[in-house]
Amino acid sequence: MKKLYFIFFIFYSLQLSAQTFRNYSNEFLNIGVDARSLGMSRSVVATSNDINAIYWNPAGLVNLEDYEGSLMHASYFAGIANYNYAAIALPIDDKSAIGISIIRFGVDDILNTTELIDNQGNINFNRVSLFSAADYAFTISYARNLIFKDMYFGVNTKVIRRIIGDFASSWGFGFDAGIQFERNDWKFGLMIRDITTTYNTWSIDEVEFDKIKNSIPGQNQELPETTELTKPKIQLGIARKFRVARDFHLLTEINLNMRFAQTNDVISSNVTSLDPTFGFELDYTDLIYLRGGIGNIQNTTQFDGSKSVSLQPNFGVGFKYNGIQVDYALTNIGSVGNALYSNIFSIKIDYKFFRN
Repeated sequence: MKKLYFIFFIFYSLQLSAQTFRNYSNEFLNIGVDARSLGMSRSVVATSNDINAIYWNPAGLVNLEDYEGSLMHASYFAGIANYNYAAIALPIDDKSAIGISIIRFGVDDILNTTELIDNQGNINFNRVSLFSAADYAFTISYARNLIFKDMYFGVNTKVIRRIIGDFASSWGFGFDAGIQFERNDWKFGLMIRDITTTYNTWSIDEVEFDKIKNSIPGQNQELPETTELTKPKIQLGIARKFRVARDFHLLTEINLNMRFAQTNDVISSNVTSLDPTFGFELDYTDLIYLRGGIGNIQNTTQFDGSKSVSLQPNFGVGFKYNGIQVDYALTNIGSVGNALYSNIFSIKIDYKFFRN
């Protein structure tokens, strides 16, 4: 029965008025990619300058010198959900670059028990089947150096595909835009996600929906609305790199993430919510990396009614040699409470090292 209620919950979450903005929509796109960035608590909007800038700030793709490829895998919720990312990018000329990426976040092998009990009340386990609930995002990025030497601009075109077995599916479309700027050893970044809002249209199989509705006693659920709009989100970043010893450098960055909704973020109002994050990366001769960060600072309410502030620490390490970089991060998608931390691994390949 738990699996059956899980299916019903998915449909209940789709209920919204047509053409209505949602505070939480396409949330799988807010998880992030690349173990390096996740180890720094996602504080990379101003400094992301490789293939993974496709996600964090497409303006950073201008810094590419040759083909780059990236892969990442993560398991969440004790292996229940799998999160995968793959990307490839290349420079067009010395002033522009292009990239393509795909993200999949899915829960597979979910039990479909809507036909477990037949019309005569008999239980038949042969009528139980499996299905997947998966979200996909396909992104094409373009970046270019603007009029000023140290200012870059980038844009993402996103196509979103979401599938809930045979029950429902949707298509979505949206844009992101980002800018990076450097001046006197300081780096600045601005990323606007869903800048034109992201539009999702759902198609629901009414026959399958009726099976769910009729399988749960006492429910009189109406067919959910099929249109949702994702609100824009803004990320601001400022960073600087310091030389702390002959062979050691320290990169630090502070980001401010803004939603146009009231949430549990540490700074929140009826109009906007702000979530500050901080990350650092200590490197030894650009070969070995130690990373850390703090983010997801939230106002929480305890069982006794008292208020407190929680935060999420993150940790990561990395190694780079001859164009191959392997990174690891210990982070948490659940962000607060006793949710399990996840082990994130990613690999990046820079093809320029293989041309010689």
